[in-house]
Amino acid sequence: MEFLSTPQIVARFGSKGITGFEPDNGPLGAVTDDTQMTMFTVEGLIRARVRQELEGVADWPAVAHHAYLRWLSTQLHPHTARPSIDGLDGWLIEDARLWSQRAPGTTCLVALKSATTLGAPAENDSKGCGTVMRDAPWGLAFPDDPDTAFRLAFEAARTTHGHPSAHYASGAIAAIVSRLCAGLDLRDAVERTITGNLRHANGVEVAAALVMALQFAGQPGWRSSLLELGGGWVAEEALAIAVLCALSAEAPRQALIAAVNHDGDSDSTGAICGNLLGAALGADAFPAEWIAQLEMRDLLETLARDLADSLMPGFDARAFEVRYPGW
Repeated sequence: MEFLSTPQIVARFGSKGITGFEPDNGPLGAVTDDTQMTMFTVEGLIRARVRQELEGVADWPAVAHHAYLRWLSTQLHPHTARPSIDGLDGWLIEDARLWSQRAPGTTCLVALKSATTLGAPAENDSKGCGTVMRDAPWGLAFPDDPDTAFRLAFEAARTTHGHPSAHYASGAIAAIVSRLCAGLDLRDAVERTITGNLRHANGVEVAAALVMALQFAGQPGWRSSLLELGGGWVAEEALAIAVLCALSAEAPRQALIAAVNHDGDSDSTGAICGNLLGAALGADAFPAEWIAQLEMRDLLETLARDLADSLMPGFDARAFEVRYPGW
């Protein structure tokens, strides 16, 4: 869907657009680079948690950056080349299904290829949505601390994208998800993030996009307002489109359908919308047939359980260290 215009969508799927999984690049229910990078974000968070527990200190954005370098290997090489690539460890990288190119973003690829120091800022001025589409897990990792979730996601975004709006959008989704996990509803979580985390001058673009999404939400013609928010190719637009769909649709199914049926970066806006709805409502809110068809569901559920376990009191970091080395 990512590269189809609305007329092309209607011509291919009918007047209602796409309403369920369709085969394309891979199996039915195949994930895109958005989900791949989100999985490596989660792996990085668990590794940072292990390091924090065992060493007493961890540079969370640098550990996440290292995880993205492992993801980069999956996009540049076949799985058969894995034994000869330095720096690959942990269990996630072993799965051959991840070594599949799913239209990865150019900014992420170029920035990661040129990285020389873990955690160092990227040397570009991109505000593409390749940050915000991967950073919801920061909010899950800090469910009672939206300010820390914001700050760390902000710093992690800087490792691939140089524009402030990319940083603030990543921080914003992390803070929103953190607040959702604490029990706030979505509108309240967005409003508090705007007033609490986006007050800096460099955050004004993201704040303005979210304010516009809140104004359109629930209005009779809200679907036509998607065009006014943009195409979702850049970070603040993608987040705003996802928020508008999540707030306005009558059910999660309809929200996700709306989030992908537009001119623009459909996989990212759909993924972000799913992030928000999942954090607010849980997995049971989504159609069972979609979950059953989802590619790599076993990996996704394992990562989710491991992240949840790593947040529990009495977390046994030593037991996790083999699968999640602390770096």
